[in-house]
Amino acid sequence: MTKKILRSMFSMAFVILVASFLILLGALYSYFTNLQADRLRSEMNLAAYSVSEDGISYLENLQSTDFRLTWIGADGSVLYDTHFNAEEMENHSQREEIQSAFATGEGESSRYSSTLTEKNLYYAKLLEDGTVLRISTSYAAVPMLVLGLLPPFVLVFGFALVLAAILSKRLSNRIVAPLNDLNFDEPLENNTYDELSPMLVHMEQQRRQITQQLSELKKQQNEFAAVTKDMKEGLVLLNEQERILSINAAAMSFLEIKDAHAGEDFLVIERNREIDQLLQKALQNGSSEGQISKHGSIFQLNASRIMADDKTSGVVLLIFDVTEKVFAERNRREFTANVSHELKTPLHAIMGSAELLESGLVKTEDIPRFVGQIRTEADRLLSLIEDIIRLSQLDEKRDLPMETLRLDEIAKKELDALSTSAAAHQVTLSLEAKEITLYSSQQLLHEIISNLCENAIKYNHAGGKVTVALEKTDALAMITVTDTGIGIPLEDQARVFERFYRVDKSHSKETDGTGLGLSIVKHAVEYLGGTIHLTSTVGKGSQIRVTLPLNKK
Repeated sequence: MTKKILRSMFSMAFVILVASFLILLGALYSYFTNLQADRLRSEMNLAAYSVSEDGISYLENLQSTDFRLTWIGADGSVLYDTHFNAEEMENHSQREEIQSAFATGEGESSRYSSTLTEKNLYYAKLLEDGTVLRISTSYAAVPMLVLGLLPPFVLVFGFALVLAAILSKRLSNRIVAPLNDLNFDEPLENNTYDELSPMLVHMEQQRRQITQQLSELKKQQNEFAAVTKDMKEGLVLLNEQERILSINAAAMSFLEIKDAHAGEDFLVIERNREIDQLLQKALQNGSSEGQISKHGSIFQLNASRIMADDKTSGVVLLIFDVTEKVFAERNRREFTANVSHELKTPLHAIMGSAELLESGLVKTEDIPRFVGQIRTEADRLLSLIEDIIRLSQLDEKRDLPMETLRLDEIAKKELDALSTSAAAHQVTLSLEAKEITLYSSQQLLHEIISNLCENAIKYNHAGGKVTVALEKTDALAMITVTDTGIGIPLEDQARVFERFYRVDKSHSKETDGTGLGLSIVKHAVEYLGGTIHLTSTVGKGSQIRVTLPLNKK
């Protein structure tokens, strides 16, 4: 604003100076022209009288450089001229001032010289003898007058402009100072020009309205942030240029960023082409969805276009972690297929043996063998069903009886029960334990130790060892089962606790069992609030460590 005031005042001073110069120039030019004309008339009267008395002798004896006298005959021919040879001069009868003098007794005119730098003023008077006497003089034309006055005018003009600039600067600072000191936070508290009062009142009204709107907006933002902060689902709000407006903690975790990056291009943060295509499709069609895998997890992405006043204003992206759902669906399909297969295998054996016995095709001495096979397969079928029921109960988190138990005593009973199986596999069982008391489920503890030891025996070498070690800390009990068996490949270690999963499918018949043992162990440990950890090396053996709380309460 200060610059604008300076320019305005400087321009005004410039215009005033130029106008003053032109007016002064016009006044001076008019004054000197009139003065010269009056002087010319006075000289003309004197010369006319002298020519009338003395004739041409007066003109020949005239000593004057300021004026030029020309005596013209009645026919327009030049009789005498004080500055030029009359014989060489042309007829003057067509000159304006000469024609006027013959007609009215006197005449005057003015003409510029060929260079336009001088102006000639002519005055003619009719004498008594019918001739005309003309007097003329030259004076500077306007351009010459301007050039003459220009140096002093430039000096005055420059001084005036400098003075105008200084005064304008001071004046503009005085004008602007109250404006610069305005308190926009409290407009009505300002003491300034009365002309600004309506504007300040309006500003105060707007300030209050904006403050109220900001307060409401802040409240809504806080509510929105509070709602979205603890959402497990990722939420990203983008504008129509796909710049981030809002993003919650779950989405930042998915994108692996620490800050919200509000206002930044989403594609700068996440360069996944699939997500970009998903967003573009949502902006075009209104919505889109898809799944992507990231760091071993599976995410469902849903994008929806946001409309405002029938125009696209942005897009909202929802991110769901569906890993458990996908894995659960996969496990359900595999479990269903495996259950069907595992149930059919003993049933086919039972039905086949029964049909042979029923048909009478079995020799008398072979009947006990077929009956024994039926019994074996029935026991296998019953074990499978019992294990399936047990898993179902663990999945449903049914309440089981809890009591104070001696973990070392439970482990000893299980090892005693498995001693026959260990001897049959030529495997040595050993227990390293001190007295450990805990509050837990007796049934689940038996199943954990039993299944871990059974697996360690079945998948061991002849002459191998299985060691069960019990330890405790202030709050935890640890069961560690170590064997010298065949070991588990690294790629299978993450899946051995899945239902019906077998590392060596070709030897599943030889090792017997339902394929649910380790799965039951995992679910039992989770039910008791514990953890399970596996380490194994192919050809050297495996170690499974179960950590349980001493007090399940």
